Amino acid sequence: MKKHIPNAVTCLNLFSGCLALYFAFHDNLIYTAYLVGLAAAFDFLDGMVARVLKTSSEIGKQLDSLADMVSFGVVPGAIMFMMLSKVGHPVLGIHEDVIPFFGFLITVFSALRLAKFNLDTRQTTSFIGLPTPACTILVASLPLILANGTLLHYEIIQNYYLLLPLTVLLSYLLVAELPLFALKFQNLTWQDNATRFIFLGLSVILLALLNFAAIPLIIALYILLSIIKKPHTHHEIYR
Repeated sequence: MKKHIPNAVTCLNLFSGCLALYFAFHDNLIYTAYLVGLAAAFDFLDGMVARVLKTSSEIGKQLDSLADMVSFGVVPGAIMFMMLSKVGHPVLGIHEDVIPFFGFLITVFSALRLAKFNLDTRQTTSFIGLPTPACTILVASLPLILANGTLLHYEIIQNYYLLLPLTVLLSYLLVAELPLFALKFQNLTWQDNATRFIFLGLSVILLALLNFAAIPLIIALYILLSIIKKPHTHHEIYR
């Protein structure tokens, strides 16, 4: 019976993603963002539960990828689609009704990333490229920043000149050969976890100071610290 518990948690991730998708297409991106956070929590918990219970199965690995494709693949594409659909004027000669569909580039590249993960036989101490949950959390933070921000926040975020380049950048980062450290602690020593401690400490400070506006900065900090740290590449995975 206990071997099914991690899969049940993974299904909660998937269910949260389905609800997030529903609210996204009903133009309630705030609920969508909160459900993304819930899906991310379940995504973290299913692996932890599997390790605690010492249960692992091939169906669990496949189910995890399928759930992630919905929660962290389709959902961020839908959020970006809805945000682009609200800008309302053509750019670069492209009709305004066409531009929102570029948001689904994130969905396509998330699928490519997860497919690579399924074929990769290497074990993990770090990642290659931006993890799909991190990408989705960044995208989901945008409507939260708008809801809690000022007119200046709206003018900066709700325009093609930020949203389209951000879509392209995130799509690239998902499949880039970029080593990134994982937030998995083998022990609590400073020597082995200095980068993780620095990242978590700075993240807490940024969240306390900037609230939701800190999330894009935290993702940027994650990438920057990873570049500085340069994790070893022979134990990396795609996720």
